[in-house]
Amino acid sequence: MEDALKKLLEAELRADAEVAQASAERERTIQEALDQARRAEAQFVAGIDELRGPYVKQAEERAATAIAELRRKYDERGRALRAQAEAREAVAVQAALAVLLDAKRN
Repeated sequence: MEDALKKLLEAELRADAEVAQASAERERTIQEALDQARRAEAQFVAGIDELRGPYVKQAEERAATAIAELRRKYDERGRALRAQAEAREAVAVQAALAVLLDAKRN
């Protein structure tokens, strides 16, 4: 009976050792998977700028085109307003002179 108990105790110790070894192996596997996932994430994050680059360049080009168009329209509108102001200034001067001359006659 003692031999049977010793064998059972030895079997239990071997089983505990195998469980401990399996747990250690499992933890090592988990850590390796986590490390691999972190490396993959770091590569992805590093590649985002490369992926984003063409879109940013295209957006900057569109913005530059839009700014140039707005400046052109602004300058065009400014010239039109200046021309209107000059035309109305001449009419206003003539009207003022007419009023002044008419006032001197009366």
